[in-house]
Amino acid sequence: MWPCNSTSPPSLAGPFLPILFMAKKTAKKKAPAKKAATTKKAAPAKKAATTKKAATKKAAAKEAEPKKKKAAAKKKSRARAVKEIRLKAYWGVFSQSLKRVALFEFNERKLAEKKALDLSKGGKPPHFVQPVKEAIEG
Repeated sequence: MWPCNSTSPPSLAGPFLPILFMAKKTAKKKAPAKKAATTKKAAPAKKAATTKKAATKKAAAKEAEPKKKKAAAKKKSRARAVKEIRLKAYWGVFSQSLKRVALFEFNERKLAEKKALDLSKGGKPPHFVQPVKEAIEG
């Protein structure tokens, strides 16, 4: 019989999910930790002897070397001022394959639409007008 006193098994999203899937790896993790603790107790005696020898060698090497001059401090580089790119708006007439066929000033939209209609007449592929922004030098 199920713990919720019903004939059907509990849903996996119900309150019995932790009971059904309990973690069992904790015992395995603790065993290697005990072994590592016992080996670490014997190691400090050996390490202390080797660290003393290494410290005396380093001290002798420092005395033998002449003192070096301090390196010049690096200059901080400034961020360059970003040049403002000015854009000018135009009307472009484009084909279906997005190739620009003609370019008109922004105040000449009617001419651009007329050009698109002329290019689209007689069963030719349609052309359309779209705004275009181009960078100007100044």
